[in-house]
Amino acid sequence: MVTKVGRTPRAEQVGATRQQILVTAERLFAEQGLYAVSNRQISAAAGQGNNAAVGYHFGTKADLVRAIVRKHTERIEALRVEMVAAVEGSRDIRDWVSCLVRPFTAHLDSLGGPTWFARFGAQVVTDPAFRAIMAEEALATPSLKRVLEGFDRCSPDLPADIRAERGDMIRTLMVHVCAERERALAEGTVTPRATWAEAAAGLVDAITGLWTAPVTRP
Repeated sequence: MVTKVGRTPRAEQVGATRQQILVTAERLFAEQGLYAVSNRQISAAAGQGNNAAVGYHFGTKADLVRAIVRKHTERIEALRVEMVAAVEGSRDIRDWVSCLVRPFTAHLDSLGGPTWFARFGAQVVTDPAFRAIMAEEALATPSLKRVLEGFDRCSPDLPADIRAERGDMIRTLMVHVCAERERALAEGTVTPRATWAEAAAGLVDAITGLWTAPVTRP
């Protein structure tokens, strides 16, 4: 028996199992941390009778983390491509900051609630064993490369070491502000901004100010 789209029931079952594992792993990693959660725990929480299901479908924990990141990065990339096309050639740094921030927040908003990806990302980027995965997947997207080029065109006089330092600050700010908002929404507590769009506006303001701040040398 073959389905209308050419997939066998077995293939559909495997796809559904992989998706369930991805969703479950993302939630557990977000709530408990990467090292606190084993593949066995993920398999059990995902309703898999085989404790080796995670290894069978994804391989190592690093492979699983990469699969989670890639699933979201593909959707964020589609949003960013449209935004970058709309501001191509701009020399206004705020346009490029928006292209950095808004696809991420819009993606989180589109997921409904509760979400876990922002908190998952915060766990990944603070873990020395896994943080490179997030950077590799993000920098592999053509639209993000164009955003970074836009930053460079708008800031020709900013020294290289200051660029690197502020780049680290921006990543930290984005990741943790979004993670804290996501956590507050999941817990039902008050957030500084009512919507993800408003939170994005606050981030754009803050990051624009950070990037364009004067440079003080010792």
